[in-house]
Amino acid sequence: MSLTLENHQPSLENLPENYLIALTECNAIQLTGEEQQKYLQGQVTCDVNTLTPETLLHGAHCNAKGKVFSCFRLFERDGSYLLFQPKSSIEQSLAELKKFGVFAKVDINTTEQLAFFCLVGTNAPAILKEKFNTLPDSMTPVIQTGSTNLVYIAGNIERYLIIDTKENVEQLVSAFSLPVFPSPIWKLLEIVEGFPYLDNDNHSEYVPQMLNMQAINGISFTKGCYLGQETVARMQYLGKNKKALFALTGKLTNPSAEIIIEKQLGENWRKAGDVIACYISENNQCYLQAVLANDSNQEIKLQLKEQTDADLSLVNLPYSLTQD
Repeated sequence: MSLTLENHQPSLENLPENYLIALTECNAIQLTGEEQQKYLQGQVTCDVNTLTPETLLHGAHCNAKGKVFSCFRLFERDGSYLLFQPKSSIEQSLAELKKFGVFAKVDINTTEQLAFFCLVGTNAPAILKEKFNTLPDSMTPVIQTGSTNLVYIAGNIERYLIIDTKENVEQLVSAFSLPVFPSPIWKLLEIVEGFPYLDNDNHSEYVPQMLNMQAINGISFTKGCYLGQETVARMQYLGKNKKALFALTGKLTNPSAEIIIEKQLGENWRKAGDVIACYISENNQCYLQAVLANDSNQEIKLQLKEQTDADLSLVNLPYSLTQD
């Protein structure tokens, strides 16, 4: 069975009320084996020991200096651990996990047998109810019915991951009779929801706090040692981190120009930070995910270099960066 994908890239405001996303640019690193929990606990920022078949964890995988290889959503499927993330961040993270995994009783690979879809929309629960008796929610974000996993992703825009073998999941989603968009729409939603979308060009550049992982409960500061833990803890307790992840949007005047964010300092403008993800709609509305100074706010004047009339503004994220 082959699904027909929408061949246009709408802005956020022009997406339909209910739709599907074929997540062909995402995959998961899969850990299986007697020591999968013990091994992963010593490698990532989240507390793997708290994971159950019904829970969803956010986490980051760092190098020894505390710089992030990848940010992921962690959940169980049939007793294995899946670290769901963009394919663009998997290569380096997988290589590092495999390198140290040879000393543990664990098998580490990508999930080549699975397909990932996402259901989005105000009627998503009712649509899923047509096929499933039980749905995931904020209290029980992961469920498995037969061979199908459903994963609830909270936020300003609620989403449901649908995971199964390619044949099964395509048969399931085709029955919904909804428009199916390609993976760039997932990137758009990750940008406006403030979940880091890393690729090969920006791995090993940022500590987890620069990517807001502490704000989405992606870092445990009580679990004990893991790779890069000293740097992460120092950033947290000594207040050394001065950067954070932001979402921005603006109307481009030159879609082919390089995307560089500038901020005003007096009468001058200088580079404000690094763009790590970008989505440009068919009407030239641009959505950016960028690492900027953590005191950035709506009062700070921002623009795009060589596109000074792009009317760049910050997007409100579904969580707070203010520490308690």
